[in-house]
Amino acid sequence: MSTIKENKATAFVRHRWINQNPFRSMYWATQGMAAELVTGILLMKKIDDSKRKISLLVVEQKGEFFKKATGRITFICDDGVLIDKALQEAIKTGEGTLIHLPSKAYDQENDLVSSFVFTWSVKLKSQ
Repeated sequence: MSTIKENKATAFVRHRWINQNPFRSMYWATQGMAAELVTGILLMKKIDDSKRKISLLVVEQKGEFFKKATGRITFICDDGVLIDKALQEAIKTGEGTLIHLPSKAYDQENDLVSSFVFTWSVKLKSQ
C-alpha cells in the first residue's frame, strides 16, 4: 500500500521469505526499490500536475543501512517543495536540472532502518 499527497509519498513493504537475505532481514535491493518508488512517484505526480512534458532519469543513488529490516518497513519521501522548485527551474531555463531526493525507511518501532538519496535529472522536452 502507498499514499501520495501534495508533498509526500509513502509506501511500505513487509519482510517475508521472498525478500529476505541470508541474514534474515529484508534484502537491500527490496529496500532500494521501495525507496526509489516514493521519490519517483512524487516526482511523477508533480510533473503531471505541471501539465508540461518533462523527462526524468535517475543519475545517481546512495544508500545507508542502520538496522536489520524486519517486519513492516515504511518508506517516506516528503520533499515535494524541493521538487516544485526544481521543476520551475527546468521549465524556466529549458536546461536539465538535478534534484537530490531523500527517502527514509522506518520499522514498526519508528527506528530508522535505511536512508537513500536518489539524484534525478529533469528536463523540459523539446516542443
